[in-house]
Amino acid sequence: MMPSTPFDPAPRAHAPRGLALGLLTLALLAACDTTPRRAPPVVDRNVGRPQPAAPAATRPGAPVGPGSPAADSDVAVATPLGSPSTVKPQPPGWENAGKPGYFSVRPGDTLIRIALENGQNWRDIARWNNLSDPNRLEVGQVLRVLPPGSSAITLVTPPPSAPVPPGPAVPAGSGSTPAASAAPGPAAAPAPAPAAPPAASSTGEDEPAWIWPASGPVLAPFDDARNKGLAIGGKAGDPVLAAADGRVVYAGAGLRGYGNLVIVKHNASYLSAYAHNQTLLVKEDQPVRKGQRIAEMGSSDAERVQLHFEIRRMGKPVDPGRLLPAR
Repeated sequence: MMPSTPFDPAPRAHAPRGLALGLLTLALLAACDTTPRRAPPVVDRNVGRPQPAAPAATRPGAPVGPGSPAADSDVAVATPLGSPSTVKPQPPGWENAGKPGYFSVRPGDTLIRIALENGQNWRDIARWNNLSDPNRLEVGQVLRVLPPGSSAITLVTPPPSAPVPPGPAVPAGSGSTPAASAAPGPAAAPAPAPAAPPAASSTGEDEPAWIWPASGPVLAPFDDARNKGLAIGGKAGDPVLAAADGRVVYAGAGLRGYGNLVIVKHNASYLSAYAHNQTLLVKEDQPVRKGQRIAEMGSSDAERVQLHFEIRRMGKPVDPGRLLPAR
């Protein structure tokens, strides 16, 4: 019997080495395989099937608004980033446009002109509307021109050339000859219509006792379309007088076309304006008495020396010749 020998692992060591060599060979062969492999084709299984219509909100020209498909769908219509907004903001006070006691600013308007046309102190209008800068107005801006809590008063002023109503018919046999049966001949100039009595103030205030603001001749009469007052002649430096008691609400040259201007407010209904002065002798918020010298006649913003004199009732020009006393 052969004696036993220690375990000799050498004969079996070749198996693991051979296996490792085989795996290495397979890895090298796989790395060298460069044959391209194509992905399986994608098959569109919807070909030939009816497709659902696109939402109305995504179609060009589709209407958008309450009740429209776009409004009722869940599709959000996005505005391109960076595109300017086409919605213009409304001017201040636009919700009061057209209401009594409010005024819509027009191109070229200033607060002084608006105050003159509405018979108010421009400082009051600025305060009623909380204007931080009265010189900055926006076209279309709506301003309150009556005190808060007051109601608007509608003024109806008859035109200056209103016809005189005919007199009573001449009874037969009275000995008077009707004008229609007068002998033919040169037409006689019609008698001037008597001045209409001053209208009573709709606010219950007394009518101002007017006087002429200057002693010169009338150069141009009142014309509602072209001349909102009287043009009174004179020499440079002639006195300009307050036509009635009141308080100065403006004294300056901020209203184009009027030159050096004084505006006096007499009550809630009436104010008077004195334009084209050479020198102003009063200041804003100063009380004045009838006949007080408030300016000197001049030609500021005018072609010749004159006083442009206006009387306005509730902001509307009226013919001063119907209110001033006869000379």
